[in-house]
Amino acid sequence: MRSLVAALSASLLALLPLGPAPVCAQEVAASANPTLAYEMVIFEEPGYVQQPVAMIADEAAAVVGGERLVDSGWQQAQPAPIPAGLARYGPFRVVDAQHVALVDVTDSHSPAQFAALLHDWPTIAEIEMIECPGTEDDFANLRLGRMIRERGIATHVPDGGSVRSGAVELFLAGTRRYADAGAEFAVHSWIDDSGHEAGDFAADSPENRRYLDYYRQMGMDPQEARAFYAMTNSVPFESALWFGAAEMGRWVRLDREGA
Repeated sequence: MRSLVAALSASLLALLPLGPAPVCAQEVAASANPTLAYEMVIFEEPGYVQQPVAMIADEAAAVVGGERLVDSGWQQAQPAPIPAGLARYGPFRVVDAQHVALVDVTDSHSPAQFAALLHDWPTIAEIEMIECPGTEDDFANLRLGRMIRERGIATHVPDGGSVRSGAVELFLAGTRRYADAGAEFAVHSWIDDSGHEAGDFAADSPENRRYLDYYRQMGMDPQEARAFYAMTNSVPFESALWFGAAEMGRWVRLDREGA
């Protein structure tokens, strides 16, 4: 893990005590706590503008059920163009035989839609993440991420592309991850329907372990998974900030950055 992670982990992990190595708890968590709401998390990068807390509070008030959605944050001079696509499968638009664009939110139907896409276009090798606000079904979203990883598909955020909220988990699913200099990311802490956040649960609880387990399945070692998760939960529910490809590259391995 790079020096930034090592330096921040000591303080951040105080919020999330280390427990046993995570095991798969997605189905347990889904049945024990099916109704979740989520919030934006702050992680500051020089040169980027913090969004007003009031804006995030308004967004959080609109979140219901298992949604994790965030409206676009940066005022980009040139957002990435959205392709019309040769075919559409929910939020996925086929660009050509090897590339598919992700545009719009994922939901409970997305894993089946993605499976149908791969059936019809079996040579898809890369997901272009264009405008990705998040998900309406966090558990289905994690299943979708595992499908991406199992098929060995790469993820790419082009200049002007936006990957926010639950879509960050899908970016991490890429067996190769590419982020151009103008890419934007937003990460989240979560709050449940009773007002409890990640820090209110034990580190090895199903509520926390489903994410730790997922990050490890996406290639992080235990320390990296806990540090990344602690970072996403390091700020209270009401706050928000965005960061770019360079900052993401300090937390997870990028196969190409700043192209």
